[in-house]
Amino acid sequence: MTHTVYKALTVAGSDSGGGAGIQADLKTFQELGVYGMSVLTGVTAQNTRGVQAVHPVPVPMVEAQLQSIGTDLSPDAVKTGMLVGAEVIRQVAAQIRQFRWPNVVVDPVMIAKGGTSLLQDEAVETLKSYLLPLAKVVTPNFPEAEALTGLVLSSREDAKEAARMLADLGSGYVIIKGGHSAEADRSVDLLFDGRNFTELDGPRIHTPHTHGTGCTFSAALAAGLAAGRSVPEAAQTAKAFIQAAIEQGLGIGCGHGPTNHWAWNARWTGEGASVWSRAMREEQSDAKS
Repeated sequence: MTHTVYKALTVAGSDSGGGAGIQADLKTFQELGVYGMSVLTGVTAQNTRGVQAVHPVPVPMVEAQLQSIGTDLSPDAVKTGMLVGAEVIRQVAAQIRQFRWPNVVVDPVMIAKGGTSLLQDEAVETLKSYLLPLAKVVTPNFPEAEALTGLVLSSREDAKEAARMLADLGSGYVIIKGGHSAEADRSVDLLFDGRNFTELDGPRIHTPHTHGTGCTFSAALAAGLAAGRSVPEAAQTAKAFIQAAIEQGLGIGCGHGPTNHWAWNARWTGEGASVWSRAMREEQSDAKS
């Protein structure tokens, strides 16, 4: 039996501490059985205490990386993270159009866990105009949704209104992540398909070790789309993946520590494992026999 190799591309920044950015994305792709590729948009010096420095990759180098992927290793899904500035956003959007890459997941990374800005203010409008219309899914948290819409999100109804506004900008689906909501016991992500809302509900885990949760969630979502799953199914698995990663934290570092990307595989045969995750593993097992 020939095994299909699904490929996912992350266009994002490097996190020297390994908890977020391309490091988190590639770990997630690997754990979910998808071949991961990367285009670096910036290099950060950071650890669990915060971001100490950010160095943008020159735009021509970003373009060269995108061309290398597009001319040889066409991805089944693309996930964008830290894009630094307007020029990079325009270049990424141009290459997505040129190569007609499908299943674009836009994680509009703007602020690091410690408060450091990772997207220039003037780039927000460029993100809205150039990239969101190409997105199959956009996955902002509450602060990012506020920056993109101008709304103040203080309730689930506010989040729904933000989702409607973002869908009007062209994204096929919107997921407003609930990690920053005021709900004490639950973390509810709202999935909007342009007409209806679906709640992705999970218990809130009270821990400081949540660095890279947004990157990991969006990467898991992209992995599912790369494997041909629907947005709702991929979103359910992404929610379960990040829930496991937070619940079984590593507890390393002196600040906002990373999540545990091994946790999903440790429990994949349990109730949290999706149908497609099991099917992929069975297919891989058959290919080896």
